[in-house]
Amino acid sequence: MAVILLPNCALLLGAPRRRTVFADFRATSLQLDDTTIFARVGGTGPPLLLLHGFPETHLMWRDIAAALAPRFTVVAADLRGYGQSGCPVSSADHSPYTKRTMAGDMVQVMKRLGFERFMVAGHDRGGRVAYRLALDHPHEISKVAVLDVIPTAAAWDRADARLALGFWPWSLLAQPEPLPERLIGAAPDAIVDNAIAQWGSSAEMFSANVRGAYVDALRDPAHVHAICEEYRAAATIDREHDALDQANGRRIECPLLALWSGGGSLENWYAEEGGPLAIWRKWADRVEGSPVPGGHFFPEEYPHQTAAALSRSFEGEVGGEQ
Repeated sequence: MAVILLPNCALLLGAPRRRTVFADFRATSLQLDDTTIFARVGGTGPPLLLLHGFPETHLMWRDIAAALAPRFTVVAADLRGYGQSGCPVSSADHSPYTKRTMAGDMVQVMKRLGFERFMVAGHDRGGRVAYRLALDHPHEISKVAVLDVIPTAAAWDRADARLALGFWPWSLLAQPEPLPERLIGAAPDAIVDNAIAQWGSSAEMFSANVRGAYVDALRDPAHVHAICEEYRAAATIDREHDALDQANGRRIECPLLALWSGGGSLENWYAEEGGPLAIWRKWADRVEGSPVPGGHFFPEEYPHQTAAALSRSFEGEVGGEQ
């Protein structure tokens, strides 16, 4: 179980940014039981794990990680199948790509880095891994933040034409192979551009280098297949895990922060139910949160506001444990 330190092959962004992305972070690739997980580690203070969504990589946290590093030891990781992490062989039931398996990866990662207990924030797919971490590993997670998500089973239970048309990866990428793999592989740039435009964010917020990095991550057939397997798992086993937890009355024990796009689907689709906070309170006892400006990719559009919200919440949790 070796820890491999890699050169800091940081990506330079165009104007107006003048510093190297993750300049003060070290890059590491950790060998786990059946895959490798790439991460960048930096900062000082209590440990905080950051998990990305689709079609992003750990790069989505570039500005937020820098803002949090003076107060936290920040670990920004690529989920298995994404970015620079490995793509283990899947199975007929897609179990190697469940959120439960991905959560297990991150517990191993943090322990390899010397952190037995930590906080976690996840956006989109990473948010689903984050709340699964809190459910499956309550002794390791002191606080969880979920960004622009509701629980997977809850989303599927409420699915309608808006979800099918608006968030097309849920149904398209869950189709049997090789259809979605071939579609993504044929036009990875169209996938990224559509996601940015259709999910309410401004394309101007993404530099050419950042957009290019996300497109390049979808050019590799192994990663594309892994991502599709993750969506297939979400449509099947992940839903079953959530449903079983609900049936058994299993709840998230640690405090939960929910942030969501102020102009996006979570703000509008679930208003009659009391919004995202009301849904999360069916899963956790200690829930707080609020909307953030921007579209689905608000952590990249409004990194300073997002970082401030995370910092306030996580610093409060650290102070409460002292």
